[in-house]
Amino acid sequence: MKGRQKYYVVWKGVNPGVYDSWTECRLQTEGYEGALYKSFESHEEATVAFGNSPWHYIGKESKTGGNPVGEMASYVLESLAVDAACSGNPGDMEYRGVYVATGRQVFKMGPLKQGTNNIGEFLALVHGLAFLKKSGSTMPVYSDSRNAIGWIKQKKCGTKLERTPANGPVFDLIARAERWLVANSYSNEILKWETSLWGEIPADFGRK
Repeated sequence: MKGRQKYYVVWKGVNPGVYDSWTECRLQTEGYEGALYKSFESHEEATVAFGNSPWHYIGKESKTGGNPVGEMASYVLESLAVDAACSGNPGDMEYRGVYVATGRQVFKMGPLKQGTNNIGEFLALVHGLAFLKKSGSTMPVYSDSRNAIGWIKQKKCGTKLERTPANGPVFDLIARAERWLVANSYSNEILKWETSLWGEIPADFGRK
């Protein structure tokens, strides 16, 4: 059975517009940093959407049931994004959390001596979960680190970094984070930020 015809709006891409095939949409968006696009059930709805801000549609279902392009084509605006940066490995490490809808920074830690990026990503996720729980928020948290997301599920930081006098404060934070994960439950979803689809995560430090 042939699938229903879908129409694709590209707000930000090589050539923004309305397309009637996923192939054409992909040509406009694949590899394009920060591309914004979504599928709709009708040409009329897609045309109306193209004339409006993408943020009316990205992260939401369209009124007639239009779904994001592919499985992960749009992200949730009402969410928290976390990221880390490290100058060297190990090196000076810092992390922060940003409210995706506005880009507002809601917390930041560091720089701390002799950390790693993976540790920073792990600590950022725990800090984000604790921050949201204290705020009474159930919004999801995005991270672009598969390692950190896996460590959260295990409730343990899987770093192979050895403790030294210089990075003692980093390991103190790790121990505190692990204790929090063991002692607390949360309903927030932890979601993978798809950089290839959406560009850099909003909490990115922009130092690549």
